Order: sequence, then structure tokens, then C-alpha cells
Amino acid sequence: MNQHAIHTRNLQKSYDGNTALRGLDLSVPEGSIYGFLGRNGAGKTTTMKLLLGLLRRDAGEIFLFGKEISSEAAAIEARRQIGFVSEEKTLYPFMNVGQVINFTRPFFPGWRRDLEEKYLQLFRLPLKRSITRLSKGMNAQLMLLLAMARGARLLMLDEPTSGLDPIMTEEVLRELADLAAQDGATIFFSSHQLTEVEQICDHVCLIDHGQAVLAGNLDDLKSSYHRVVLTFDEEPHQFAAPEMTDHLRRNGRTISLLTHGDAEAIAAEARSQGARNAEIHAVSLRELFLDHVKGA
Repeated sequence: MNQHAIHTRNLQKSYDGNTALRGLDLSVPEGSIYGFLGRNGAGKTTTMKLLLGLLRRDAGEIFLFGKEISSEAAAIEARRQIGFVSEEKTLYPFMNVGQVINFTRPFFPGWRRDLEEKYLQLFRLPLKRSITRLSKGMNAQLMLLLAMARGARLLMLDEPTSGLDPIMTEEVLRELADLAAQDGATIFFSSHQLTEVEQICDHVCLIDHGQAVLAGNLDDLKSSYHRVVLTFDEEPHQFAAPEMTDHLRRNGRTISLLTHGDAEAIAAEARSQGARNAEIHAVSLRELFLDHVKGA
């Protein structure tokens, strides 16, 4: 995975004077499963539309598969290698399931008939049912089929499991993991379901107010961060946070630190400032998200 499927530098975008992206730097290794996380309005959907060439950036650079996207022709060429599922998940209402698949297939020379048949059976999609008569979940499943069967090098998915029940969500996550492992596809998706991201992703980026606040290999991030919970005999008014402390929370005689680096050394420094007890805990993706995004 030496090459990046997606790479951006100083990506900026504003709407009517409101800044959506404030210099976003993003590096998505080819073949990775990459979770793109943030609150509503953080800039995730704007980023995806810029990557696809559906919006024009105000400033910055975009590279897809190592090639700079500097023209409309380059964006069109890149889109031939990308499968996209939008959060809206809208399809042609005057067609049925089979017609939508037959209409889409010729646009993609690498279309996988084997995956088409596999997902038709897995999702139990009725070919002759009108798009207007599909449930929200079936509509989402059809959009995923259209993206996953086109033989794309990169799948860009905006809330892909929205509308799916828990059983089908597990099936979809397993199929996405298989595409990355067996076919070398890159999966780049946004989601508010942190347990899903933690289940299958090997890389993540947390974005807030249009900027990346934390990014990298998920296992490395989780192993480098710890929660250090300090207890004092009296409320510590003069406590100074040790270096490598990202966030600090106070609750009476207790202080909770989110730290990166040597947790034992941080705990020892806290004891030198009067902490009677220092407990070190591993952190989850949820904790990293809340401290870096909500905390910000």
C-alpha cells in the first residue's frame, strides 16, 4: 500500500461565506478500509463531492490513485474507477430493480456479473419491483449492489448502512471487508456508527469544523492513547496537565486525562503533583471521537 488511493493537501471549500473545509489534509492508503468520521456539518459529504468532481474546490490539491485531479477530464477518468453511494440513496423512480441494473452495467467495463448475482441473492432484491415500491433498506441495498459490482478500485460510501437492519448491516460489512481483502479495493466511508467503523476499519480520520483533528492507523492510535484517571485527597486546584495530554476533565477530586505517549510516566508525574491514585485504561474509538471532536 505504498500508493494512496486518495490524497489531499490544504483542501478548502466555502458556501456563501460559510467555511465547510479549512485546509483538509487526507491520505487514504490504497487497499485500506478507511473510516471518515465527524459530526453532522463537519465537512464529510462536501469532501466526498469534491473528490468526485461534483463540486469545485476553492483551494488545495486532490490526487486519486497518484494522479492529480486538475481538470474535468481527469475527474471523469477517476470516476470510472470509483463506486459511490450517497447518503440520499436516490434512484430513477420510473425503473424497476432489473432495469436500473441493466442501465448501469454498460457504463462500467469492469462490471462483475458474479458479484451482481451474489448481491441479488444476498439482498433478496426482486428484479421486477418498481424503485418507488422499495423499502428504505432495499433501496440502500440496491445502491450498494450498483457500487460494489462495478469492479471499482475505490468505493466511496456515505453512511452505507443507513436504513439496514442489524443482520443486513453485518452482511454488508463482511462483504466490504472481503472486497478489500480479496480484490484489493479501497473502502472509504463515512458513518456515525462507531462500532461498525471499529469493527472493519484499519485507518480512520476524525474531522471537525473542516479540519482533520486525528488520523492514522486505527490500531496504532488506540495503542498510543490511554485514559489516566487520577484521584486526589482534596480537589486539585493547582494541577498542571503533563505533556502529551490531549484533553483533561475535572470532577471534584477526580481528574481524567486523555494522553498519548508513555502513560506510566504521565501517571508518575501526576503523583508528584499530589495524585493519591492513578489508573491507566485503554481507550475505544468512541472515546477518541468524543474527546477530539466533542471536546473540541
